[in-house]
Amino acid sequence: MHNLPVESPPRPPAHRTAVRAAAVLAVCSTVLLVLVAVRWHPLINADGDIARTTHRWAVDEPGLTHTFRILTDWVWDPWTMRLACAAAVVWLVWRYAAWWTALWLAGACAWGTVLQQSLKAAVDRPRPVWPDPVDSARYAAFPSGHALTATVVCGLLLWLLRRHGVGRVLWRTALVVAVVSVVGVGLTRVWLGVHWASDVVGGWLIGALVVAVAVGTYEWRAAHGRTGAGVGP
Repeated sequence: MHNLPVESPPRPPAHRTAVRAAAVLAVCSTVLLVLVAVRWHPLINADGDIARTTHRWAVDEPGLTHTFRILTDWVWDPWTMRLACAAAVVWLVWRYAAWWTALWLAGACAWGTVLQQSLKAAVDRPRPVWPDPVDSARYAAFPSGHALTATVVCGLLLWLLRRHGVGRVLWRTALVVAVVSVVGVGLTRVWLGVHWASDVVGGWLIGALVVAVAVGTYEWRAAHGRTGAGVGP
């Protein structure tokens, strides 16, 4: 007696999965944005408690604080991330002639920057103020531009690598670097006393939302044969 093969249920189209992820992230981002804008007391109190504790650590550990300043100002700085994105754009055009993918990547990163600056201007949240600061920053606090930019750039580059089937070693290395960068830059911003914890969480959420919308757009066009030249073999 032969058993009939059991077929796995069909997977939903990739763009629908991205749209669902974007919807969840949009709700979470909006809820946090509203709580920050109305200065919801439990959130403000939690932010204050975290900020005071981490600032005390930063003052007591000048060597670690100096290392974090180097990481946040040079390695994980938004302009460093944008340069990495620009390098990927050039590579896509030069190596694969993937013009649409390159423009999509540049446009998604630019959209993230515009969204970040627009929300900063709209919310206009003050940054933490200390009598003995260990670092300084300009512009409004919410959302964290460092956290948002790192999430957008790392998320999009990771997705491109995964979609086009890079080797296991490269994928795992890229994944570790991306996770360390996104989480690390958020932690340094709080440690250095230039952001509230909810600013960083907001940067992560909104950055992930940008990635989900961008991926959904790309997959929708790919499903309709509108992405032009592909990437890789």
